[in-house]
Amino acid sequence: MKFLATATALAGIAAAAPAAKLVPRQILTRNELESGSSSNCPDVILVYARGSIESGNMGTLGPPLADALESEYGASNVWIQGVGGAYEALLSTNVLPRFTTQEAIDEAHNHFKDAQSKCPDAAIVAGGYSQGSAVIVGAIEDASSSLKAQIKGTVLFGYTQNQQNDGGIPGYPSENVEVFCAVGDLVCTGTLVVTAAHLTYSDEAGDEAPEFLIGRINAS
Repeated sequence: MKFLATATALAGIAAAAPAAKLVPRQILTRNELESGSSSNCPDVILVYARGSIESGNMGTLGPPLADALESEYGASNVWIQGVGGAYEALLSTNVLPRFTTQEAIDEAHNHFKDAQSKCPDAAIVAGGYSQGSAVIVGAIEDASSSLKAQIKGTVLFGYTQNQQNDGGIPGYPSENVEVFCAVGDLVCTGTLVVTAAHLTYSDEAGDEAPEFLIGRINAS
């Protein structure tokens, strides 16, 4: 019965997954951190992990979040890095003990370490949606104390470990985390059951979430 319930939940995720907006492909895939030079560091670096089966490495919520940060600081002063590579955003990996694969967590962790190594004076911020929230949370949990200190703010949409972690990230300052969990989003209550509420974070991604990150950056 447990397998059946899990399979049903994952089928619900697939059926309810939002269709990608018709935006240019390059906006759905961002790799400025990977390609950027330490001689030309920005003021801000965003590391973002998309939800399950979303397109590119930014998905649906990453682009508006990135756009808002670029609008605030200027495109040349912000690097955007989506988590791709070992993070395949498969449906099946939601049921693993860390709600994603260790390889996906390591991929994000490596981006954070790369940001610290290339640009030690830049403000790093992070975001993740659904399974992507588990990727980002796992990477921050595994980070060194000095790296955590450089990650100034993190936003999580439809946080899959919201209930388990009491709305925070273990070992990371609570004031640096903002969780967006809509009323009726059962993913935030410790299940993998996707309701319509899980697909309603586009406004927050372009407004409240970047406002929070901007506040944390400016406070640092």
